[in-house]
Amino acid sequence: MKKQISKNFTEGRLSTQLLWFTLPFMASNALQVLYSTIDMMIVGQYVGTAGLSAVSLSSLIANLATMICLGFSNAGQILVSQAIGAGKKEKLNSIIGTLFTMMLILALLFTSLILLFHTGVLSLMNVPPESYKMAKEYLIICGAGFVFTAGYNMVSAVLRGMGDSKRPLLFIVIASAVNLVLDVLFTGILGMGVAGAAWATVIGQAVSFLFSLYFLYRNKEAFGFDFHRKSYRIKKDYATMILSLGAPMAVQSGFINISMLFVNSIINQVGVVASATFGVGCRIDDIVNKISQGIQHAAMPMVSQNIGAKKQERAKHVVYWAWVYSGALTVFFLLLYILFGKELFMVFSDDPQVHECRKPLSALFCGCSRRLR
Repeated sequence: MKKQISKNFTEGRLSTQLLWFTLPFMASNALQVLYSTIDMMIVGQYVGTAGLSAVSLSSLIANLATMICLGFSNAGQILVSQAIGAGKKEKLNSIIGTLFTMMLILALLFTSLILLFHTGVLSLMNVPPESYKMAKEYLIICGAGFVFTAGYNMVSAVLRGMGDSKRPLLFIVIASAVNLVLDVLFTGILGMGVAGAAWATVIGQAVSFLFSLYFLYRNKEAFGFDFHRKSYRIKKDYATMILSLGAPMAVQSGFINISMLFVNSIINQVGVVASATFGVGCRIDDIVNKISQGIQHAAMPMVSQNIGAKKQERAKHVVYWAWVYSGALTVFFLLLYILFGKELFMVFSDDPQVHECRKPLSALFCGCSRRLR
């Protein structure tokens, strides 16, 4: 019997569907952030405050490229969901092939930009002298392996569009496990420092991407993509739709991350302790932010399927329930920030100067402001 990957969200109880569809996305998003978070935690313990600053700064730059690519991946996800909702699965092969090729080109472009201009970007960010060399090593290694990051997000977007939230979680669990083991081995046992954390990240992402690609190839009939060479040709109509839908999301994410880079460049002038403290605060907020985005990632294919099926009222109800769940999460995380701010910082660093520099309200402000976007 043909294995079924896609799910139908055009019928059934929306509140329950959205909740159960959201939970794996929340977990997978949290694990994605856990990549660089694990790096920071282990580097903070084995390398110290300067290494912590290096990883946080380099991660911000790499995250800018990731979020722009994710904007276009989400556009492909919308097209996949609409095709399924409209009952036009025969279009999936062309949509997915176009998305795959476009994301590969974009990933190679960002890899080239990072490798060519990393020195200038780090200088603009006023990276503390103690962290500069380590930040440079981390950024070069992660930039060289960026194609795996973009590839994982591309595959996950297609699966989300089909209504599959469990397999992206499985793939990121594999990546996180590999990353954790290699982080301890490279950074701690072998003493490779920040470069070891970067290699652990890239290898973990590569394993996750290749595993997901192998799964899709083994289930290509259910997936809707035949992996033939001609299927990777960019179809003009779908490319235009991906660009028109993805550009606003990519620009929004890009400007948010650029503003964070600008703020970071100001903080870095204060010194390495302030840089590390700010990096930890934003990393904590990023975990919470990504968990909350799980609702968005779940609502998007549900809305798209119902629009494709011409069930606009049902699509509106998906948005309503997304607001309800988002409001509940906001209250929960606000309380978490206020009550356990110090404990959250202690997970990353035992440096007394970092704890002294910490300002609980700054972390709270950072979290609230980013969720208003």
